[in-house]
Amino acid sequence: MAEMPEGSMGEGFFATSLDKVVGLARKNSIWPLPFATSCCGIEFMATMGSHYDLARFGSERVGFSPRQCDLLMVMGTIAKKMGPVVKQVYLQMAEPRWVMAVGACACSGGIFDTYSVLQGIDQVVPVDVYVPGCPPRPEAIIDGIIRIQDLVGRERLRRRNSQQYKGLLESYGIQ
Repeated sequence: MAEMPEGSMGEGFFATSLDKVVGLARKNSIWPLPFATSCCGIEFMATMGSHYDLARFGSERVGFSPRQCDLLMVMGTIAKKMGPVVKQVYLQMAEPRWVMAVGACACSGGIFDTYSVLQGIDQVVPVDVYVPGCPPRPEAIIDGIIRIQDLVGRERLRRRNSQQYKGLLESYGIQ
């Protein structure tokens, strides 16, 4: 059960701000889009299974259409040729959108310090949460989801219209 946001309570009513109600709804209904290219994808499959059950956190609906999802989970080794594809998928997602880099390869290139491997997806899209590990355990992926939920729940409605956010997107070449 979700915790009640801060507010005033009386007999038969409860009053709070719209930001807090929307944050509560968003954080408990995240739709992840898995972009899995290697072994981290297998760990994500285990996370979705009955033993770890990611559905307990409101993320049971895994989508494979960027237009229907709000959390991009990049898992595994991303070649430099795949960088524009990751960016295209990110751009097709509707606002608000969040990104989670899962595994050492998505976070920093991992053990593949070569000319063809992207040394972290934060070179092409802004990343909100990093989940380290090679491959990360399902518990670490769940911890990353919980951190995304905390971030989503605290985000103000007008943050995405701020000059700071627009400047961040412009630094990635996103209009």
